[in-house]
Amino acid sequence: MPAKKRDRGSIETLPSGSLRVKVYAGIDPITKRRYDLTETIPPGPRADREAQKALTKLLRQLDEQRNPRTRATVNQLVDRYLEVLRVEGTTRPTYEGYIKNHIRPLLGEFPIARLGGEIFDSFYAELRKCRAHCRGRKYVEHRTDRAHACDHRCGPHVCRPLADSTIKQINGILSGACSRAVRWGWLGTNPMDQAERLPAGRPDPHPPTPEQAARITMEAWADPDWGMFVWLAFVTGARRGELCALTWDRIDFSTGVLTIRSSIAQHGAKTWEKHTKTHQQRRIVLDDQTLALLRAYRRLCVERAAELGTELVADARIFSGSPDGRTWLKPDTATQRFGRMGARISLDVNLHQLRHYTATELIAAGVDVRTVAGRLGHGGGGTTTLRVYSAWLSEADQRAAGTLAGRMPELPAGVAVDERLASPDRPVTEDSAPYHRIAADLRAAVRCGALRPGDPLPVVTELAGRYGVAASTAHRAVALLAEADEVIVRRGKRAIVAGAQG
Repeated sequence: MPAKKRDRGSIETLPSGSLRVKVYAGIDPITKRRYDLTETIPPGPRADREAQKALTKLLRQLDEQRNPRTRATVNQLVDRYLEVLRVEGTTRPTYEGYIKNHIRPLLGEFPIARLGGEIFDSFYAELRKCRAHCRGRKYVEHRTDRAHACDHRCGPHVCRPLADSTIKQINGILSGACSRAVRWGWLGTNPMDQAERLPAGRPDPHPPTPEQAARITMEAWADPDWGMFVWLAFVTGARRGELCALTWDRIDFSTGVLTIRSSIAQHGAKTWEKHTKTHQQRRIVLDDQTLALLRAYRRLCVERAAELGTELVADARIFSGSPDGRTWLKPDTATQRFGRMGARISLDVNLHQLRHYTATELIAAGVDVRTVAGRLGHGGGGTTTLRVYSAWLSEADQRAAGTLAGRMPELPAGVAVDERLASPDRPVTEDSAPYHRIAADLRAAVRCGALRPGDPLPVVTELAGRYGVAASTAHRAVALLAEADEVIVRRGKRAIVAGAQG
């Protein structure tokens, strides 16, 4: 039967009795061929009416420019996305790995026009179930793809989920690609709007304790080169790549200032010098003891070069594998050496945790968060520092309270501390209710100066995402502070820290 022509679009009867609704949507930007929006209606007494509804729906999508404009697949989209993506050299291989190992196998053949909430939910469920996408298939997991004799490292496959942080990065790749597809005119709307909103991971730093830090430095100083590297990591809180990039001319011994301008990046065996993570240089004041150690270490480097018949070049690296300081220490080499050292002294620590140690000890000593952020090279004027170390701010405040309580004079005779006299402000621990912990962290942020009188608190949805709780729980934390007159809550406006004038 010939197609029933309409002013716009058509309804065609198929040999099976089904009705195919078709609306011309333009030229496919990928194939350069005609592109039609189509929908098939199964046969039945209401088929004609349903076909008319489908035609009206497709025409409305076309008028509102919400229709997909291509039959391109996810594979084609991510190929084009990678062509135009501008990221750091160390980030691109990570993106390419996620695309190769997870996005292409599970979504690659899907037309981007079919992406939606159900597909994304199934995708994330599979990532949380098994990183190998086994789908329940049983097989032997070998230690290598090459010919080998199986040993204890080969055995039945065991499902292991992807980490939440990895899934969030994959979500970011898909979100970026789909946003580009909307800008390029491939899609009318962003299908990621229908995807599950992944909760923000709660930072959980684990710095070494002061006792562990002492063991680490004692072990490191067995080698002067390595001892100086670890000591400077503790004192400055610099990233490993920034330490590897340091040169002697970036230390002003007269003022005691160290300038961090660049970082060493590494992918595989390849290394190169690049900007710091925030693309900004920063200046760190060094203490007298550290300056004395650096002077002595420089003399050692000069003497060692002279013994080999050379001298330090003008821009010699502080940590170098060559006597003249021309080469830099590779970041992976530093990480691996630190791991071996930790194993020798029975500590489960990594090099990055020294950075956490620096931050937490400065905060515990009462240094304001903005200053800590400046030394660490965090962006956002302290926002990142507060987000990552808010729990440690609370702990430092609790330690201060305990110290003060231990120095208070004894109570007069006859005064008993019972429930009627006990403070309602009990110490907040990991076992406390979530809203108590949130309130304690915000209170500590106010005490250390990260939040000042008149500053707005983070919105409830941001707090809920940061701590992985319901919005009602975050709202209860703000209400707890409001009851204590520590914050001011006004209808229709963000809560602010109490104490501002005016």
